[in-house]
Amino acid sequence: MTRLVAVLGYSDRSTAELHPVCNARVTRATAEARPDDVVLLSGWARGRASSAEADLMAACWTTPARELLLDPKARTTLGNAVAIARAARRLDADEVVLVTSSWHAKRAGVLARAALLRSKTTLRVVTADDRPSPTRRMREAASWLVVPVLAVAAARIR
Repeated sequence: MTRLVAVLGYSDRSTAELHPVCNARVTRATAEARPDDVVLLSGWARGRASSAEADLMAACWTTPARELLLDPKARTTLGNAVAIARAARRLDADEVVLVTSSWHAKRAGVLARAALLRSKTTLRVVTADDRPSPTRRMREAASWLVVPVLAVAAARIR
């Protein structure tokens, strides 16, 4: 059985270091990951001088894994979902464990499920225990306006 643990990055551009929200996701992922899992760390660099979120997560990843994959190009939740589905197909993964924040989990799960459509890969979403700020809550709520369109797009991308 091949299992892919996918950790979604997060940054609000307030620091060049790993954002606490992203760090909480990595911490949750380390609790989930097994030595025979493939781990995908996904997230881009928010500024010219900063490192990609995927690279920052990799620098602090200490849990044994069969393979550590980095996706420093994913800029959106849709980009994360597509990268997860492509990795899952390439690995012929039986299960994807998607790790994100509680306030982001439903939207990320919908898009990842859409991207995994017509595959036999199951998806399980696990969350870091974090409380969203009012700004994050409002941004997340607004993001749902485009989820139906993005889900259709995710289902079509291979």
